[in-house]
Amino acid sequence: MAESLTHKRVLGIAFPIVLSNATVPILGAVDTGVIGQLGAAAPIGAVGVGAIILSSLYWIFGFLRMGTTGLTAQAIGAKDAGETAALLSRSLMIGIGAGVVIILLQIPLFWAAFKLAPASNEVETLAKTYLQIRVFSAPAAIALYGITGWLIAHERTRAVLVLQLWMNGLNIFLDLLFVLTFHWGVEGVAIATFLAEWTGLGLGLWLARFGFAGGLWRNWVQIFDRIRLRRMAVVNGDIMIRSVLLQAAFTSFLFLGARFGDTTLAANQVLLQFMYITAYAMDGFAYAAEALIGQALGANNRRVFRRSVYLTSFWGVASVIVMTVAFAVWGGWIIDVMATAPDVRMEARQYLPWMVLAPITGVACWMLDGIFIGATRSGDMRNMMLVSVIVYVASLWAFLGPFGNHGLWASMILFFIARGVTLGWKYPGLEASIERA
Repeated sequence: MAESLTHKRVLGIAFPIVLSNATVPILGAVDTGVIGQLGAAAPIGAVGVGAIILSSLYWIFGFLRMGTTGLTAQAIGAKDAGETAALLSRSLMIGIGAGVVIILLQIPLFWAAFKLAPASNEVETLAKTYLQIRVFSAPAAIALYGITGWLIAHERTRAVLVLQLWMNGLNIFLDLLFVLTFHWGVEGVAIATFLAEWTGLGLGLWLARFGFAGGLWRNWVQIFDRIRLRRMAVVNGDIMIRSVLLQAAFTSFLFLGARFGDTTLAANQVLLQFMYITAYAMDGFAYAAEALIGQALGANNRRVFRRSVYLTSFWGVASVIVMTVAFAVWGGWIIDVMATAPDVRMEARQYLPWMVLAPITGVACWMLDGIFIGATRSGDMRNMMLVSVIVYVASLWAFLGPFGNHGLWASMILFFIARGVTLGWKYPGLEASIERA
């Protein structure tokens, strides 16, 4: 098995994910850029606030993508076809059910979100319009986490690429049509995403159709097996807590930035696209780690585990070096493309150096996340995220007052570093837990 684990195999898994995930921040950049053509800061801020509220709610259920990948990869490594199929069914049921709950609870959820967001009245009004449209695709958006995780575990990353290209390509096309041609503004961006997510669910089910062959996917005894359900619940519960803490940090970042006015809020939203580009590109190698390390754990093979860590991390580090250089050289040009308002451009350029630092300081946490997800060491992920959030909050307390928005960005960079250091501290114990070389 170790002999078949080569650079070519890692790149074969990772490269389609790099391409597919890179289209996600491109979509965010198009959303921002299309709205930015209106020449005002408030619509940019509204789309940013609305998108991050829904992303925060949805990514609470990000455990579905991560837990499904780790558990399915381990089932594949153990050659357990029944559990592999059962995991697909469980993930779909959880995803659709969670989306329905969000729709039913949208009024109190959005009320609470805006209580935490001290944005201007204009930004809040436009953001509410955006949310009231997009929320009705919640079942599709969350169920897609499960489908994506299941496909990644099978190393079917080309299918994930097809899925993302369809969704994001359609979304971009409809953005341009609805906003620039029909002049629907913020509503147009929301409708475009709604349509892309529901059609994406249909395509995702078709791409995962091999999981429905043979009837194992409807083996209800296996699906509702108490021991397996309990393990899935523990893993997913830990990852959910970890995801809540992570999203709380990112959400607080945007909301705290709103304290400095609509222009700074818009500038931060533009700069966040740099971070998303880096994270989604890095996730290609982290996802490869999830699949390969999960399979190694399922087979209980330490040699394959170590080689999986080395190969995926090698390419992860190489990718962040490219990102760092690209942001340093072309960062100002990217800002100008995404925003036409002169004040937003000027504000964003002040904080661009933080984006040059982000890839290098974040590489360890991104790769270790993939390693620990594949190993389903969810308890360690939960606990180390809690420590990292404490570091982030302490940084905000120390730096936000004296340094303003620069202090906010410095706290985020320290948050990345803390995540990498704490998970790195736990790594030796993970490797030692594998019995056979």
